[in-house]
Amino acid sequence: MKTQNQLQEKYNKEISKNLRQELGIKNPNAVPRLSKIVINMGVKDAISDKKKMEKGAEVLSLIAGQKPKVMKAKQSISSFKLREGEEIALMVTLRGKRMYDFYQKLTNIVFPRFRDFHGVKKESFDGHGNYTLGFSEATVFPEIDPSRIDTVQGFEVSIVTSAEDNDQGFALLKALGMPFRK
Repeated sequence: MKTQNQLQEKYNKEISKNLRQELGIKNPNAVPRLSKIVINMGVKDAISDKKKMEKGAEVLSLIAGQKPKVMKAKQSISSFKLREGEEIALMVTLRGKRMYDFYQKLTNIVFPRFRDFHGVKKESFDGHGNYTLGFSEATVFPEIDPSRIDTVQGFEVSIVTSAEDNDQGFALLKALGMPFRK
């Protein structure tokens, strides 16, 4: 049997029942849950300097705990001097235990490390219950040593849920401990 994260156990035992009552859902399989977490990083100057891609991959693998997938340009854009097929971004998809571990680290360790943090915006939902956060730098994560980072690189974290709308997604993330602004 696979080992479960504390948050995953809490979801299975308590949170799903509470959400089912709160949202008035009759079918227990229709209760919103986390599907996956996708971490995206568009690498600055990846075309001119291939070392930046390696550094970005190293940072992303430390944050996510697994090796990132290299994404290539889907089309050529002459104003950006970008050709189709060039490596320009990195992506990691987390599911299962790693997803819950990452979510727990995000809410319990990373957010409290921000100075003057008052919570995340409620407006960052996409209409289907999925939530996206942008980070301007990776040094807020405990695995990253700021002295080893030579260029500041931003990335996005998308939390994909099985919720049907923003209200269900909000209720799920709030129940899982996401610190929303008051």
